[in-house]
Amino acid sequence: MGLFPHLIFGFVAAFIGVIPPGLLNISAAKISMHEGRKSAATFAVGVGITVLIQTYIALLFARYLEMHPEIIQLLRQIGLGIFICLTIYFFFIAKDSRRKPADEVTKTGKNRFFLGMLLAALNLLPLPYWVYISITFNAFGWFEFSPNAILLCVIGSVLGTLAMLGIYIQFFKHLKKKQGASKVNMNYVIGGITGIVSILTLIKILNNL
Repeated sequence: MGLFPHLIFGFVAAFIGVIPPGLLNISAAKISMHEGRKSAATFAVGVGITVLIQTYIALLFARYLEMHPEIIQLLRQIGLGIFICLTIYFFFIAKDSRRKPADEVTKTGKNRFFLGMLLAALNLLPLPYWVYISITFNAFGWFEFSPNAILLCVIGSVLGTLAMLGIYIQFFKHLKKKQGASKVNMNYVIGGITGIVSILTLIKILNNL
């Protein structure tokens, strides 16, 4: 397959991964509201630098795993357990996403660039996320682990992350109004997605038995 789809793959995967309200996007939005969009953009760039490093490390690890099928099978089983736990969490444990989040911003320093890098580094979920989806797409022939493909995917992941953070920074007030008026608990949507992934993973595991 061509290399350009790997850029799109990285962008879309990162964009989707940052959609649910979390530490990074909510922090970026609140910094924008309290300190201005320039500070929020600086924060987002710091996040992007860490995302670049995390994605690259995850894809290199995934490439190693791709050469060891026996480890991939074990990883699928572990991933199945993780996604089942996430499904249970989002359906039965997580707080209702329709509740309004607090408006306070935790200030840990003036330099928002390094704050963005720090908070992104504390968020370790992208590592297993990228390993899992890259291996899964590779199994279907939709992703390859060549150096150029990995590089384009990493660039796409940074652009996708910055794009979604930019949306939160630009339209957070509007998103808050929409969220307050929404009758849909987004945790159920995310739980449904993780549930579907769990089913597909289980099917893949059973086919390889």
